[in-house]
Amino acid sequence: MARFYRYRLPPWARYWLLVIERCTLPIMIFQGIRTIFFPTTFDVLLLGIFIGLFVAFYLEWI
Repeated sequence: MARFYRYRLPPWARYWLLVIERCTLPIMIFQGIRTIFFPTTFDVLLLGIFIGLFVAFYLEWI
């Protein structure tokens, strides 16, 4: 199975990948604060998704 290279993507896809990567941390912080004050199942699930996405970007899995 071939490795995923972000630089082989078209320029518009690389741009949106960079935008998503840059916006993940502020959204994750906001969601964490919201989860602390209003803990619902959906908020915890959404926070888990954002943490997983942030870790994937940080470890360069995406």
